[in-house]
Amino acid sequence: MTAAPSLPRIACADVTSDLDLTSAELSAVLDLASEVKRNPELYRSALAGKSIALLFEKPSLRTRMTFELAIQQLGGFAIVGEGPIGLREPLKDIARNLDRWVNGIVARTFLQKTIDDLARWSRVPVINALSEKYHPCQALADMQTIRERFPSARNLKLAFVGDGNNVANSLLLAASRLGMDFAIATPPQYELATEIVEEARRQAARSGSEITITHDPIQAVGGARAVYTDVWASMGAENEAAERRAAFAEYQVDDELFAQAEPDAIFMHCLPAKRGEEVTDSVIESPRSAVFDQAENRLHAQKALLLTLL
Repeated sequence: MTAAPSLPRIACADVTSDLDLTSAELSAVLDLASEVKRNPELYRSALAGKSIALLFEKPSLRTRMTFELAIQQLGGFAIVGEGPIGLREPLKDIARNLDRWVNGIVARTFLQKTIDDLARWSRVPVINALSEKYHPCQALADMQTIRERFPSARNLKLAFVGDGNNVANSLLLAASRLGMDFAIATPPQYELATEIVEEARRQAARSGSEITITHDPIQAVGGARAVYTDVWASMGAENEAAERRAAFAEYQVDDELFAQAEPDAIFMHCLPAKRGEEVTDSVIESPRSAVFDQAENRLHAQKALLLTLL
């Protein structure tokens, strides 16, 4: 059997945010994700003898299934814990128990501070599987999906319409480092965090990408090759659902808005989707929808991340 290629060398011990990977490391992980997808049999025992703890404060379909499957298909073993982290006993104690038993920690949390503290106290790699600030695993799968659909992602325009949330943050940081143009349209008061935009602009100055921040969805989508949206009320903001529906009413990705993009543009969504709110059924079910490719690529991108860190 052909030997598996050598894995990327990276400087970080954890991926708590998108910025833990340099631009070169991000590209290397994406290259590996494509290789793993093409030749999964080469990596079937890559994590043999290794155990990974999966900690979930939030419910999950894609994140939990794809991480459990990724670990299993790489020859490792996943141990799942659900519920609040640091409530029954101090987080620093949890981290220092886990690092005696497992080879890595994957955590899906309400707060970025929980991820950061796990990484601070743990001696094994920690992966952010979602916090209120970042969703780096989703962004990896999304970048992989775009690279599969288009010959080159450089200066390709990715448009995001909706809430300036964790997914938007991670997409902006990934796009700005890969030389991809990024435009986002949000209602007033739902913009991206200032520090995220400032960091992305620094990255864009090096990569040559362009960043557009607007309140006009037509401006954002015009000329885009990928149009992305997400739920208007993320998990934890359900009590704001009615208020947000009113604020985001003009930000639905429907056929008319999607038509402002390039003819070969794809539609993207991290799922779950509120059909009839942020996107119409006709768009998400159209032949140009890539949402289930994105979901599939969560498996491959996370395999690449696990292989790289472990």
